[in-house]
Amino acid sequence: MDTKKRITLFALTWPIFIEILLHMLMGNADTLMLSQYSDRSVAAVGVANQILSLIIVMFGFIATGTAILVAQHLGAKEHVISGEIALVSLITNLAFGVLLSALLLLTGKGILDIMGLPRELMDEASGYLRIVGGFIFIQALIMTAGAILRSYGYTKDAMYITIGMNILNVAGNYLFIFGPFGFPVLGVEGVAISTIASRFIGLVVSIIVIMKRIPSALPLNRLRHIPVRHMKSLLKIGIPSAGEQLSYNGSQMVITYFIVSIGTYALTTKVYAQNLMMFIFLFSVAISQGTQIMIGHMIGARQYEDAYARCLKSLKIAIIISLCMAGIVSIAAEPLLGIFTSNEEIISSAKVLIYLTLLLEPGRSFNLVVINALRAAGDVKFPVYLGIASMWGVGVPLSYLLGITLELGLVGVWISFIADEWLRGLLMLRRWRARTWIHKGFVRNEKAV
Repeated sequence: MDTKKRITLFALTWPIFIEILLHMLMGNADTLMLSQYSDRSVAAVGVANQILSLIIVMFGFIATGTAILVAQHLGAKEHVISGEIALVSLITNLAFGVLLSALLLLTGKGILDIMGLPRELMDEASGYLRIVGGFIFIQALIMTAGAILRSYGYTKDAMYITIGMNILNVAGNYLFIFGPFGFPVLGVEGVAISTIASRFIGLVVSIIVIMKRIPSALPLNRLRHIPVRHMKSLLKIGIPSAGEQLSYNGSQMVITYFIVSIGTYALTTKVYAQNLMMFIFLFSVAISQGTQIMIGHMIGARQYEDAYARCLKSLKIAIIISLCMAGIVSIAAEPLLGIFTSNEEIISSAKVLIYLTLLLEPGRSFNLVVINALRAAGDVKFPVYLGIASMWGVGVPLSYLLGITLELGLVGVWISFIADEWLRGLLMLRRWRARTWIHKGFVRNEKAV
């Protein structure tokens, strides 16, 4: 990658933004189209996706390690090693993905039982989980291939692939939910089939693009000679990096269990509100991923002061944009929620949650940008330790205290989200400013392995 020519935050971030937006639209398309079918189906798929999100995080530890290591080695102009790491990561996530797919097929319904899912939602939720979960290894490979493309600077290619996947997914949803041209109306099952088909086609295209754009990224002829240290490096960065996100998704599953006890309406309200919130924080997600790539290259090139300044500048941009977007969505909350449902009780409750987002999203921006910067710099353990302490020591117990014990419902849960995000975010910023990460970076890690 020609760093001087191609690596700017805007050049990296806008395709990432479009890609993430389209991924979110894919989930929202499922929700929106299913809402025309049944609110109950929306709740069922929402709970199933909570479990799938936790599994996808498990794949993320390889994808995250891939993105960071490939970027660092490219920054150090070590292209052969970058390619070897890319190949190892694809093979590893394939094996891991097949294993987790098998586990979901065997235990998916039992997990839904443990979560206390209402009986009326069980058939649809378990059917969706069986189909999408059984082929979840495809998502593992898509995540890894996307990380490779973005680290090499081909963020536009990843974006175009996502566009194609979205078009296929929406088309499939339409055919199986509404049944035109004599297609069977399959509801939730049809949405699951459409999801898997679009992901598979996206994976095939991703591999073709990598082989065409970056032949050195898949050195199959060197497979037997790739050093074991590449796997150790992936695990050393990837496992702690995924730990923070794994903890987050695990805590969200527990909080979803609390919400299930409130009732199906509360669960549906949460799904609709969070669908809108995704459009607010996706700007911060895109900025954080672009920043991670840039800082990875800077660390590889030993440009530590540039990396320090880049994180702080990106953080300011993310906070300003997230506040503006939260304001816009809050103003338009009622008509936006009306797209998903006509139920006045759900709309009224979800509006309050959207207003609280004005406090939530700036705190989330701290976590997204600074945590990714710390990971790119090699400081991967601190975010995990702090994340676990805050999510399980503040987020989960506070959501139960406010939401269940004090009977504030979803408002209490959202207040717990705000407290957790701001606490972690400010402590992460303090860590970055302390510059401890300079002593944990690329050169030292490579000597260690």
